[in-house]
Formats: sequence, C-alpha cells, structure tokens
Amino acid sequence: MEEESRVEILDFRCKASSYKVDRKVYVESYGCAANKADLEIMLGHILDAGYSVSSNLEEADIILINTCGVKKPTEDRILNRLRFFDRLNKPVVVAGCLPKINLRAIMEAAPKVSAVLDPYSIDRVVSALKAAENGERNRIFFSEKPVIKTGQPKIRLNRIIEIISLSEGCLGACAYCCVRFARGTLFSYPKELIVDRIRRAVSEGVKEIWLTAQDSGAYGLDIGTNLVDLLRDCCSIEGKFFVRVGMMNPNYAIKMLPGLIEVYRSACIFKFLHLPVQSGDNEVLKMMNRKYTVEEFKSIVEYFRREIPGITIATDIICGFPGESREAFERTLKLIEDAKPDIVNISKFFPRPNTPAAKMKQIDSGEIAARSRLATEIANRISLERNMRWIGWEGEILIDEKGSGDSWIGRNYAYKPIVVKSQRELFGEFINVKIIGAHVNYLEAKLTSSPP
Repeated sequence: MEEESRVEILDFRCKASSYKVDRKVYVESYGCAANKADLEIMLGHILDAGYSVSSNLEEADIILINTCGVKKPTEDRILNRLRFFDRLNKPVVVAGCLPKINLRAIMEAAPKVSAVLDPYSIDRVVSALKAAENGERNRIFFSEKPVIKTGQPKIRLNRIIEIISLSEGCLGACAYCCVRFARGTLFSYPKELIVDRIRRAVSEGVKEIWLTAQDSGAYGLDIGTNLVDLLRDCCSIEGKFFVRVGMMNPNYAIKMLPGLIEVYRSACIFKFLHLPVQSGDNEVLKMMNRKYTVEEFKSIVEYFRREIPGITIATDIICGFPGESREAFERTLKLIEDAKPDIVNISKFFPRPNTPAAKMKQIDSGEIAARSRLATEIANRISLERNMRWIGWEGEILIDEKGSGDSWIGRNYAYKPIVVKSQRELFGEFINVKIIGAHVNYLEAKLTSSPP
C-alpha cells in the first residue's frame, strides 16, 4: 500500500438532505490513500442520509471504524479499539480491509458488532448504519464486485486535495500480501469517469489530485487502456493543479518507461515516483512472488533520474521475510546505498492470515528488529543527504496542510514536504520560498514572495 496507517477522527455536521435522522456517528479511520478515498465516499452517503459525524465519542449514537489490515501492528491496534468500543454498548459498524482479511478476529474482539462491510460495499454504509440502529448484530455487507467509486458522492477531507481511486485490486499474488483478499483482482474504473472527476474537482478549487490504487502501474490492463493514456488525458485538463501518481510496481513501470517519462515531463505531474522494491536480493524476490529483478528496479530508477532531474524516488523494504539470509539482507542494504532512494518505507515482516509466507519458516523476531534498525539508519542517512541537496533552492510550493503553531506544510514540484512559518492564512495558496534547512523527512523554508 501507499502510506503508513494513521488514525483520523472526524467531525462534520449534516448537509442538507431529504430527511434528517438526528443521529450522530463517531468515525475513526486508518490506512492508506485508497482507504481514505473509500472513507470520503462513505461520508458522502452518511451525510446525504441526514446523519451527523462527530468527533465526540460520548455523544455519538453509532460508531464507524474504517480499518486497515496490511500490517499486524495496525491490526492489533484496531482490535484493541474494537474491544474498547464493544464495552461501550453502542452499535459498532466495521468497514475497510480487515473484515475480508480477518473477520474472525473482529468477531472475537467485538462479539456485539452490529455490521461489517468490505471495500466493495462502501455504497451500502447507510444500510449498515440502519442495521446498527435496529439492534442487529453481526450483519455482513459483502459484495461480489466493487461499485464504480468514481461516480459516488463524497466529502473531501481536505478541500484542496481530490483522492481518486483508479482501480480496485491488482494482478499480483505476493506471498506476504493479505490486501488482495480484501481488494480482489484488478477492476479498473473507466478512464472517462476519472478524467471527468478531476475536471470537476479542479473547477471546484481543488489544486492537488491523488491517483491511488493497489498498483497504479496495472491500471487499465483489464479494460484496454493504461496509466500513460490516463495521465495524458489528465494533463489536458485546464487549470493549475498537480497530480500525485500512486505506487506502481516495477514489472509494470518498466514496460511503459518511455511513455511514463513523457507524461512525467508535464508541468501538472508531481515529480514523485513510488516504486516498491521490497528486497535487494533476487532469490528473496522470487520467494515473495514479485515479478521483477533488482537489476530492473535499478534501471527504472536510473532512467527516471537521468530524464527527470530532481525527481523524488520512494520505495518500500520488508525486513525479515522468511528465507531472507543474512547475505540477502546485506544485498538489500547495498541496494539502498546504490540506488539512494529519497524515501524508504521500511517494514518488519509479520505473517498475515492465509498468505503463503505465513506457512514458511519464520525468522527470529529479534533478528528482524535488528535488521529493521540497521536498514532504517542507512535509509535515514541517505534521505538526509538527498534533502541537503535542496538547500538554497528557490521556487513555488503549494500549501496543502496546516502544521503546528504558525507553521504550514507545502509541496514543491518534486512533492517534497516543505515547512514554512507565517501568521498569515496560507492554506491552498501557491507561494514562493527559499529552502534554508533539511531534515530526514522534510525541508525548512522561508517565504520570499507570493505569486500574483
């Protein structure tokens, strides 16, 4: 998946609707950009039905938790929350990936759960809430195929960011992955609907588009199109906005390199490539059932860096996959040193339910933790070195987030997070800055002037 899981607790008043049910829903959400996109659609349905969304758990009539199950620590955290919610004697609805990944664990943690729904069934969230209101227990809302999400009502969590799911599921069968049980096989949404959604969003003042999927590189392969064609059409839309392309696996990226480079040169595409490698050892990649080699990954990185100067490269590494020898791990460290990704998302391996990797001989957890610490130290050093190269850069950034105090967070053309301080209201503005400091995860800048 694209991002580390984090919790969001939401607060919205009900919109104008055909009726008002005078019920408040407490919403807690975890997970990646795709899960966040699903949440925005569920919120659209919830508010259209006359409910209010409250961040106050005590005043809420119903609890909705949007779950993530990609990593065991996140699952454990969510299950602890479900145990707590179960003791409150309030109706609980569970959405997200976990119901399809580990339904049994949900039912054990919260035996009184009212309803569960999978990612294919987010348009049925109001039915789940009504089941909860009616006192039902253990009601399951699962669907055989996903709803066309690009045509659903939604509420933007950030008024200048539009999150659009390109597709559901993927074409892979990675040995460690349980997300495919929740998201299924590739189901791409129509290109025309995606482009129309972006056009409408831009007309409504959106300035940043997130295109998300389990594998953006596979988009369209089931409907006779591809990611490059989609991005070309996106870049033809009038207006000033940026597009962040979501994670794509190397085996798809390498097949469309010239076209990708062409569209990445467009001014509207963030120069940001999330290319997960997972291991620097080809034998481990085979055991993971990843369909590329280390050499192919490196060739993609080299090609992008040569053709798109300043591009931000992000990748993912799993430490301690079953069968990863010490020598294999050392090759992963060497890959990090050689490829020098700007961002490395490092995960400790945990076996997930019903995956082939769960049946393999496991590596000692202490050894996995030690490998993770070492990889993190190297990755952080390289991230800082890469960020130091930006000191002195001057240019335009888009402020897309409020920081703490008088700080604001913006993104430049390479999607670098840049912190500036100002007592002015800067949210949603394009401003000019000069970078004056570098850290592992962000850059510091001072204001120079705002564009007219």
